[in-house]
Amino acid sequence: QVQLVESGGGLVQAGGSLRLSCAASGSGFSINDMGWYRQAPGKQRELAALITKGASTNYADFVKGRFTISRDNAKNTVYLQMNSLKPDDTGVYYCFADAAHSPLFSYPRSWGQGTQVTVSS
Repeated sequence: QVQLVESGGGLVQAGGSLRLSCAASGSGFSINDMGWYRQAPGKQRELAALITKGASTNYADFVKGRFTISRDNAKNTVYLQMNSLKPDDTGVYYCFADAAHSPLFSYPRSWGQGTQVTVSS
């Protein structure tokens, strides 16, 4: 089983920056994709950014050019650098990890507990 612990959320003014971190712990697995979802108040959770084990990235249109996702495979940690933040970026950010025990056995997607990001105007 993979446990994910997030950190780095908080309150920031519009135009500011935050950096989120998410560390995976546990044993007996390798991690493939990692990433971040955002859940704005009253809305469904939506994918913000994803990074593969080989460091290929994919961004939602609403974060392109402002957010950067990265990872440290040695530390099983994924980061989300958020710049030029807007009030619309307010929400709970959840990290995820797709881990596998072997090439033939994948675990269900693991989720972090969520970290609140609030952007004031």
